[in-house]
Amino acid sequence: MRIFVINGHKYYWYATGKLNCTLFREIVDTLMPHHEVKSTIVELGYSVEEEIEKYRWADIIIYQTPINWFSVPWLLKKYFDEVFLSKIFFDESVRYGEGGLFFDKKYMFSLTCAAKESDFNNTDGFFDVRGIDELFLPLHKMHQFCSMRKIETFCAYDVIKNPQIERLKDRLRYHLNKHINHFL
Repeated sequence: MRIFVINGHKYYWYATGKLNCTLFREIVDTLMPHHEVKSTIVELGYSVEEEIEKYRWADIIIYQTPINWFSVPWLLKKYFDEVFLSKIFFDESVRYGEGGLFFDKKYMFSLTCAAKESDFNNTDGFFDVRGIDELFLPLHKMHQFCSMRKIETFCAYDVIKNPQIERLKDRLRYHLNKHINHFL
């Protein structure tokens, strides 16, 4: 399979992206022996035309990104605004949301989050019994609008206070093997 991996981190003095970069590398290293892999680190810059070609080329797109104020960093949102162009990713349709042109693509979010897992899907949690995918509903809908199909989201919780990097890498490898390398 052809897999396009995107690092959506935006550097801040208080969030340097070390863990995000580690997980980005883990994704590439886990998939590279079995698949063709291309990647982009959004913060290093990109050509819109080259990014569109990577999307066209890929069977699966994976985003490694931190959660920043309940969404992706602004730089990744800017990337989406510049790259997901009309007549390339979607076209007009009789029924709203059915004009996607990337119906043969799948996508996956791999996220890092400061909140604990217990803050989600819990009546006492901050997110009022909502899960991570409900938090990311607009981004899932954006991909659905382009006719892409979702692969189960991976989320590394409590990464500020309790990162457990080796455990996260193991969990991520397991997730990738289960959802992408399962046919090997």
